Amino acid sequence: MDTIFAVSSGAPPAAIAVLRLSGPHAFDAAELLAGTLPEPRRAGLRALLDPASGELLDRALVLTFPGPNSASGEDLVELHLHGGRAVVRAVEAVLGDIDGLRAAEPGEFTRRALLHGRMDLSEAEGLGDLLMAETEAQRRVAVRSAEGAVRRQVEEWSHRLLGLAAHVEAQLDHSDEDDVAGGAETLAALHAAAAALAGEIAHITARPPVERLRDGLRVVLAGPPNAGKSTLLNAMVERDAAIVSPIAGTTRDRIEAPVVRGGIAWLLIDTAGLAEATADPIEAIGIGRTRAALAEADIVLWLDDTPPTHPSALWVRARADLPGREAGEGMAVSATTGAGVDLLWTRLEALGRALLPPPDLLAFNRRQRNLAEAAWKSLDRAATQHDMLLLAEELRSARRAFDAITGRAGVEAMLNTLFARFCIGK
Repeated sequence: MDTIFAVSSGAPPAAIAVLRLSGPHAFDAAELLAGTLPEPRRAGLRALLDPASGELLDRALVLTFPGPNSASGEDLVELHLHGGRAVVRAVEAVLGDIDGLRAAEPGEFTRRALLHGRMDLSEAEGLGDLLMAETEAQRRVAVRSAEGAVRRQVEEWSHRLLGLAAHVEAQLDHSDEDDVAGGAETLAALHAAAAALAGEIAHITARPPVERLRDGLRVVLAGPPNAGKSTLLNAMVERDAAIVSPIAGTTRDRIEAPVVRGGIAWLLIDTAGLAEATADPIEAIGIGRTRAALAEADIVLWLDDTPPTHPSALWVRARADLPGREAGEGMAVSATTGAGVDLLWTRLEALGRALLPPPDLLAFNRRQRNLAEAAWKSLDRAATQHDMLLLAEELRSARRAFDAITGRAGVEAMLNTLFARFCIGK
C-alpha cells in the first residue's frame, strides 16, 4: 500500500500548516527529511532538509503516531510547518519525489481509518457531515454520528437479534433434546421479541431524515405567471437571485437559492408560473419542472388570490402594498416594502422545525434508514412466521442489513461516493 501525504489543516496561507503522512513508509520518509524522529506522540523541533540537495526547507514540529493506534490505523507522521504556500509546496515536492509516496486523494485518510477498523461506516458518514456542517443543528447531529451513536444503537439491536437467532438455531438443531424448550409457547415468545425489536426500529426510521438538515428544507414558491414569486424570493434571500420583470413568464426554469435563517438551512426554489394551458413548448417544459418541484417540496409558498390545494402550502398574498390588496385571505406580504417578510420567515421556521430531526436524538441518513427499514420489515415478517427455517432466514436478512449500516458487509460500491465529499487531507 502506498504512503500518502496531504495538508490536513486547511488551505495555506496560514500560521501553521499540518502536513500528514500515513502508510508503511511514513517514518522512513520523515527520517529522510528530519533525521532522528522524536518519541511517539511527543513533538520535536526539527530542521527539514531536502535529501537530494541538503537545502533547508523549513524548521517544523514533528510528531509520530505508530500504527495501529493512530488516526488512520497506520504509521502516521505530522509535520507542523510554517503555513506559507511556498513552504508547503517545497515540502510536498520533496515528498512526491520519494519512492512509495504520493499525494492523498479526497477522504483517503478517513477511508484508511475505516479499512483498519479505527471507525465504522456510520462514523465516517457522520464525519463527512460534520465537515460540511453550517448550522448548529447540523453540527450536533453530525457529532453524535461521528462519535458512534448510530453504531452503538445498531450494535444493541444486533446483540438482541443474535439472541433471537440463537434460540431459533437451537430449535432447528436440538429441538428433540430435553434441555431445549420448544412448542407454541417458545414460538410465541420469539414472535413477541421480533415484533418488539421491529417496532423500535420503525420508530427511529420514522423520524425526519438527516438530509433535511444538511441539504436544507426545500421551499417552493409557486403560483400563476406574474404572481410575484421571483420578487419575493429575492426579498427573502436579500439578494438578486432571480430575474424580475413585469412580463409574465419571465421565469422559465427552476431557480434555487440556498440560505441559512434561524439556524436552519433552506433551499428556496423559484418556479415557472402554472398556467392552464400553453402553446409555447419552452413554457410547457417549465411548467413540468414546476410540478416536479412541487412533488419534492417540504413546504410550498402559494402566491395567488385563490387558495392552495397542496397539503403543505402557505397561502401568501403578494404585493400587499398595492391598492386593493391590503386586506384579504392569506398572509399579506410586500417584497417592495418588506412588510410581512419577517412574519413569513417566522411561520416558515415554525413549520420547518417540525420537519427536522431533533438534534439530541438519533437520526439516520437515507442509506442507513433504507437498511434499517429493510431490517425491521424482515423482523416484522419473522414475527408472524411459523416455519422455523423461514424465521431463521428473516433474522439473517435483518442481520445483513445491520452489518451494511456499520460497514461490515456490502458497502464497497458506495465508498467512492462517500469519500468524494471529503476534503483532501481528511
